[in-house]
Amino acid sequence: MKAMVIKPGVSKIGAVHWERRLFDSLIPLPDGTSYNAYLVEGKDKIALLDTVDPMTEYILMEQLKDVKKIDYIIAHHAEQDHSGSIPAVLEKYKEAKVVCTPKAKTFLMDLLPSIPEDKFITVEDGDTLDLGGKTLKFIHAPWVHWPETMLTYLVEDKILFTCDFLGSHLATSELYATDECKVYDAAKRYYAEIMMPFRNFIEKHLEKIKDLDIEIIAPSHGPVYNNPEFILNAYREWVLDKPKNIVLIPYATMHGSVKKMVEYLEAALVERGVIVKPFDLSVTDIGEFAMALVDAATVVMATPTVLLGPHPMAVYAAYLTNALKPKVKFISVIGSYNWGSKAVDQITQMFGNLKVEFIPSVYIKGYPKEEDFKALGALAEEIVKRHKEAGIM
Repeated sequence: MKAMVIKPGVSKIGAVHWERRLFDSLIPLPDGTSYNAYLVEGKDKIALLDTVDPMTEYILMEQLKDVKKIDYIIAHHAEQDHSGSIPAVLEKYKEAKVVCTPKAKTFLMDLLPSIPEDKFITVEDGDTLDLGGKTLKFIHAPWVHWPETMLTYLVEDKILFTCDFLGSHLATSELYATDECKVYDAAKRYYAEIMMPFRNFIEKHLEKIKDLDIEIIAPSHGPVYNNPEFILNAYREWVLDKPKNIVLIPYATMHGSVKKMVEYLEAALVERGVIVKPFDLSVTDIGEFAMALVDAATVVMATPTVLLGPHPMAVYAAYLTNALKPKVKFISVIGSYNWGSKAVDQITQMFGNLKVEFIPSVYIKGYPKEEDFKALGALAEEIVKRHKEAGIM
């Protein structure tokens, strides 16, 4: 990838990782990703904002081959997909200094012990760095999504460099977010999987940057936004809006009993005006489930009994729901057993991070019978009642 000029003296470099399909051995990447670095050249000094994942270090170093000097490496975030190539850049530019928050310095010294301590310059919230006609202002933004993160505002050019904040895992050869529908979905997936657990911090950071005069937002993953309100409005919706009239039903089924229950409950809810999204956990892209959690008001966990407890896939879905801390307001459990079960008790104990109301479960013996379908109909009625009382229906 060649350098892409954003404004005079400001270029996007870095690498597009088209073929990457899994991040942190955890997060699916159906559209690949990018590791964006930015070169800001003032009259006196040159700053490199972030580096790239070590897997693509060779691309960054090729882009820098004609750059005679770098005075500062701005490390917004210590995670290796942004910081992992700092040692290689320091090897080439021996006079360069690493600029970061005090906490990031500690993290970087732990993660990249080859960097000498005297290479670091730490900055406080609101500190500035003059490159000569280009002023970098540093904004501490902890917990988007690590505690050491900061943003950089380029004052003269009105560019906000946001690192992971407001980014998207999306491999693209385009500089700007031209296909806003595609970018919206990628950014929502990114928010759901990575940022949503820190929703309260994000709300504070949105407030903190609201008075900045921003013409361009330049994240470290995905395309650059030359229409910053597009991504800012999306985040306001995801963070601040009420959950919607949506019920998610993540389910596992072994011999068809739970699937029959899910189908009946889905139909009963749809008939009553509720949007329903079932997820067969044996085939679900877990990122799609995370995206759905952004908007949902209710989650109904559906599981058969395995060794007196819930199915392992249902356990994972419950664990993920609790870890991501969505705006969900109500949770219930449905499922079946044969000779005995502790599944309901075990699974309802897994939501300690969430401020939710539990709706009584429907857990039946064997294959669903007429009285069981009536109980599922009553559950649908109760969910509708709760949605109406919450003002989301």
